[in-house]
Amino acid sequence: MLETSARLLRLLSLLQARTDWTGAELADRLEVGLRTVRRDVERLRELGYPVDATPGVAGGYRLGVGAALPPLLLDDEEAVAVAISLRTAATGSVAGLGEGSVRALAKLQQLLPSRLRHRVEAFRAATVPLPGAADPEVSADLLAAIAAACRDRRRVRLRYRGRDGVTAREVEPHRLVHTPRRWYLVAWDVAKDDWRTFRADRIEEPLGPPGARFTPRMPSPEDAAAYVSHAITSAPYAYQARILFHAPLEEVAPRTSPGAGRLEAVDARTCLFTAGANSLRELAVHVVVKGVDFEVLDPPELVPVLREVRDRLDRAAAASERTAPPATRHGDRAPAGRVRHVWGR
Repeated sequence: MLETSARLLRLLSLLQARTDWTGAELADRLEVGLRTVRRDVERLRELGYPVDATPGVAGGYRLGVGAALPPLLLDDEEAVAVAISLRTAATGSVAGLGEGSVRALAKLQQLLPSRLRHRVEAFRAATVPLPGAADPEVSADLLAAIAAACRDRRRVRLRYRGRDGVTAREVEPHRLVHTPRRWYLVAWDVAKDDWRTFRADRIEEPLGPPGARFTPRMPSPEDAAAYVSHAITSAPYAYQARILFHAPLEEVAPRTSPGAGRLEAVDARTCLFTAGANSLRELAVHVVVKGVDFEVLDPPELVPVLREVRDRLDRAAAASERTAPPATRHGDRAPAGRVRHVWGR
């Protein structure tokens, strides 16, 4: 059995992890009796944590929103600093921080009093990100709202921009998954009666109010990341490609991304790349620039396109050699008005 101080921290963690708990559920998790749970809840209240209780058979406990930030966590300045940092990390490019930042931000925003929320919002309004040209933007508020719906098992109404325009969808959110460039929601689509993947940057804000609670669908995708990888690299595309790279997985993996396709080791010297595309030319170029020998397993239509790309590159190289200036000594300038062709940069 946990000591009192460790048990209080465990109880607080449970209350933050889910919206509602029955007394019996908390007693089971903490391995104590119901009377001990009630005493521990009172101790948390004495420390400033707003724990709400509902009496009766269907009653339980939940961590409420307080008028002031509870003690033993963060003071006002620290809370604002953490919230701003979490917002930045949630939509930033630092590997490994995104998903954890969203979960932490969802917990923190549940407890922030309104005066601190205004300060965080002022920072957001005054800050202008400089994303890459192809990087979709997703607000931290949207990600936090989706994460909270996943945690609380609440249905959500979405306005989603898909191939058929903006459509209303009612979903049961399961997991958030992210790649270095995009966020995806894995959810049960109530109307489609099936699992679906939604790009977070195509979900319009604000979300509808939280809907009814739901019981998780079974079976659910055990590996949400693998489910998203399959969904975004195969199903929506006209062509499905399988490319055998004559190089080990460790050599090819840094040259691709989970959003581009699935990469699997075949043996110590080869790996299989599975991807989808609507353009065979784009697919051919994407494979060629890996800089690794390969062979096409599927589709056979890709082979003549590779020959076409090869011939075009040969013609470009030949034309460039005819127009390039004579080789100069190291440090000499190219003749005025001429462009020196440099390949591989």
